[in-house]
Amino acid sequence: MKEQALTTEQRAAIVAYRMERAKSTLDEVDKLRQFGMYGIAVSRMYYAAYYAAVAIMAFEGLSPKTHAGVKAMLGAHFVATGRMPVHIGSYYRQLFERRHSNDYDDFVYATKEEVDELLPKAKAFVETVENLLNKPSSLCPVSSI
Repeated sequence: MKEQALTTEQRAAIVAYRMERAKSTLDEVDKLRQFGMYGIAVSRMYYAAYYAAVAIMAFEGLSPKTHAGVKAMLGAHFVATGRMPVHIGSYYRQLFERRHSNDYDDFVYATKEEVDELLPKAKAFVETVENLLNKPSSLCPVSSI
């Protein structure tokens, strides 16, 4: 279903669902870290940020088709416009790149230190999106244009 074709209530339900999924995915990281599953923890941190990113895009009626599209739209619609701090946008990019490298590059192994470095960034990204969604004046849904 395309976000542009949704009612306000449907869009709100999708945004809430995606944000809840972002938070619950972040909660998984501590358990994965405890069991030494660092690569999966890096992946889950990225997906937490991804779910938050697609939540804010759904709020605005944007429908990226790929993970790279999410990254590009985040930069163009939120970072470049000043609605999201540059350093928070860079956290998303860093999580995207680390997840991709861990999943697809040979002989790349995530470490506890990497998880410890990335977790505060993933949390900050999700919190920033949640704060933007809680301040409607900082966003302008496509449906209201």
